[in-house]
Amino acid sequence: MEVQALLITFREALEALLIVGIITSYLKRVGHREYTKYVWLGAALAVAASVGVAMLFQLVFTGFAAMGSETYLKIGIMVISALLLTQMVFWMAEHSRDMKKSVEGKMDQFVTAGNVAGMVIHSFLVVLREGVETVFFFAAITHGNIGAAMQGWGAATGVVIAAFVSYFFFKGTMRIPLKTFFKVTGAFIVLIAAGLLVQAISMMQDIGLIGSVMPHVYDLTWLLPEHPIDYEHYVRDHGVAPVFSGEVGVFLKALFGYSSMPSLEEVLAYIGYFVVVYLLVVSRRGQKKAVVEKPAVASLEEQAKNVM
Repeated sequence: MEVQALLITFREALEALLIVGIITSYLKRVGHREYTKYVWLGAALAVAASVGVAMLFQLVFTGFAAMGSETYLKIGIMVISALLLTQMVFWMAEHSRDMKKSVEGKMDQFVTAGNVAGMVIHSFLVVLREGVETVFFFAAITHGNIGAAMQGWGAATGVVIAAFVSYFFFKGTMRIPLKTFFKVTGAFIVLIAAGLLVQAISMMQDIGLIGSVMPHVYDLTWLLPEHPIDYEHYVRDHGVAPVFSGEVGVFLKALFGYSSMPSLEEVLAYIGYFVVVYLLVVSRRGQKKAVVEKPAVASLEEQAKNVM
């Protein structure tokens, strides 16, 4: 859980800090440093609002637990989080290249109009979006115990690393292209999303919401049990210890949804998820290539007309 929390908070906090940093750097560059305090005010209000959302979310989850519907809410959160995480990765991959230009254009409008309220609201919404997403993802990886994720070392470490990365980025000492940077972190986020989807399917099968054609496609308990209890049971039944401990299995299950005895539906969902992601990547690349080639073709046609 802590590693998941670290990756998620690092990614979300970095997005928020980069956008806020782009805004404040632009304001200083154009000679309107006095407006930066309003940007940070909006960001601070968004952080406070995100904490409020976390408390409200926890209250709702507790209410569902009291009604005996906790498992259904967990499943729903996992599925939605998997979709949101995937969407987040694709959105950032597409907009990281022109993020700076887009943000500066928006702030230029606010500065020209002297719209202080617009600056506060814009920074508030930017940071709030990341905060709400973080709350939702924390609910998914902790099965509803958001406070545990917020208080753990993973979340705090993620924020600290994001702060260092953004600081050195704007100081000019870090030359990593944003697009490449988000691709690398995005790969880990996609793995987490796939794990959440598989865990949701496993929970639906556990409560009988869906059945299974083949409950256990294979059994890797001898190699890597997914829990210390499974490790102990294997030693008891076979007289030998698995190759790896159950603690490793717990870590991989929490991070990537590992299962030592997955059902056919879990395996198909895991493979199918990556197939869909791959097809989306290929499709987006094709669209970008078509957009680049279209102006080139138009230019050739214009040259032909001029010759005629």
